[in-house]
Amino acid sequence: MFGVHWVWLIILLVVVLIIFGPGRLPELGGAVGKAMKEFRKATNELTSEVTAAAKSEPSPSETAAKGSSTSEANSSKS
Repeated sequence: MFGVHWVWLIILLVVVLIIFGPGRLPELGGAVGKAMKEFRKATNELTSEVTAAAKSEPSPSETAAKGSSTSEANSSKS
């Protein structure tokens, strides 16, 4: 699990239990869960916005092709 040995996890849990006590552990767990949910939601929204923006913008080759056809049309009008 992420390269963390199980002994370190037990030590971490014991230290958290000593610092916060058994009454606050459910509150801490709920707060961590809410924070992870909000982070995941924000990440998904950002990813979808970037994906939508990338799809809506024309690629540089399309822009160059449109620019050259416009300049050709303007030169034929002269």
